[in-house]
Amino acid sequence: MDYLPHDPAILVSSVNMLLRDEEFDTLEELCYNFNETPEHLKSYLHQAGFVYSDSQRQFRPIGFDSAPG
Repeated sequence: MDYLPHDPAILVSSVNMLLRDEEFDTLEELCYNFNETPEHLKSYLHQAGFVYSDSQRQFRPIGFDSAPG
């Protein structure tokens, strides 16, 4: 992969795959490789409904871990 996709759904899938398959050890390392900042990536995906989980090392839908009402 030469660049990160712009479509939020494909971007989440790509980033999570690269972290899961241990292509990169951290989100920061991944971002550095693609000339991106973690803050910008987190902000962009937050607007699309995703939040980064440090403990899971992946982006997840906002509210995914919330207990029901």
